[in-house]
Amino acid sequence: MPTVSVRIPQIGEGLQEARLVAILKQPGERVKRDEPIYQMETDKAVMDVESPYEGTLVEWTAPVDAIIPIGAEVARMDVADGIKEMEVHGAAAALQHSNAPTLETHHTSTFRTANIPPRTRAYAKEKGITDEDLATIPAPSGKLMPADIDAFLSKNGGTATSAKPAESAGGPYKEVAFTQKQRLLSSRLVRGSQLVVPGTISVVANWEPIERLRAQVKSKGGDFQPSAFTMFAYAVAKALGEHASFRSTLRGEETLRTYEHASLGIAVALPGDELVLAVIEHADALDWKTFANASRERIDQARNGKDQANEAVTMSLTNMQAFNLRDAVPVVVPPAVGTIFLGEPYNGLDQESVEVKLRRFVNLVLTFDHRLVNGVGAADFLNAVKKNVETISSLISA
Repeated sequence: MPTVSVRIPQIGEGLQEARLVAILKQPGERVKRDEPIYQMETDKAVMDVESPYEGTLVEWTAPVDAIIPIGAEVARMDVADGIKEMEVHGAAAALQHSNAPTLETHHTSTFRTANIPPRTRAYAKEKGITDEDLATIPAPSGKLMPADIDAFLSKNGGTATSAKPAESAGGPYKEVAFTQKQRLLSSRLVRGSQLVVPGTISVVANWEPIERLRAQVKSKGGDFQPSAFTMFAYAVAKALGEHASFRSTLRGEETLRTYEHASLGIAVALPGDELVLAVIEHADALDWKTFANASRERIDQARNGKDQANEAVTMSLTNMQAFNLRDAVPVVVPPAVGTIFLGEPYNGLDQESVEVKLRRFVNLVLTFDHRLVNGVGAADFLNAVKKNVETISSLISA
């Protein structure tokens, strides 16, 4: 049984490269011809890409989020005898047939000019440097390194040469390239708007049990000082363990994948209004202290710029308490099935008391993908989160 390469197809005239957004099949799985097996992003859209062969997927040779030249290998498949591998085309073909000594083949079969390694190109994009500016940066060692980019920026006052003042009908302006993190977030949001059918519901939860528990922990002192938000995240994680639909995701249009355990995402804001995701894996299966420590570790990593988003994250949390926001409509970024917004605590009337009594409340807003979950299922899950918040002491002690 021969093994053939699956390559990035040529879509659109002049297209040079695309980004691998998500994989829809795992190694070892059978694949039918014309069945979607991965998603790629061009400068115009995010799209499903069908397999040109029928066979068994052997391996992915490029990681998710990699930027790959058109025609380069993205995966390998075992196919039936007699099936011929498609020819290399696009940008990869041009480089493969070139005799230029400045070309090299990356181990994942992506083709880049040797004097600008992939990690340097990625670093340049994080710094907002365009491809045009990148080509002008000197490389003393013969290969452009991140340190060369830092030296270039320091000479230009921390900005790329493309960030020059200009004039328009609206007055002076300057332009810089999107940072890599924001480009990734933008593509995920665009993909979400194309795929997700959103539904949004909300409940009011009594926040006093979490505030009391947080005060008790603080009064005891010691190194273990989990925040009120960490307690809330634990309440969500335990609810995920009991609601399989919120540990699920759609693979293509016909396959529902349900994970045994939950990977819980937490949105973390960075300077410059950038946003990355911290991820707690197996969140529903962790005991309280292990969960709290894992949360702190993963959030610290995110604050240092590490985006941990992956295809197993089915639920994300966004905490806006510090910004005095009581309500919002969160968005769902696939393959996730839901996002919960946590608002600021406020004083409200106790609806269960015959006497006029004030309590501390928060609004919990859930946006969910209606393709996977219907209103009743979403309500059951959100009410389970509310119950866990209001019984947090017994949940943690258990």
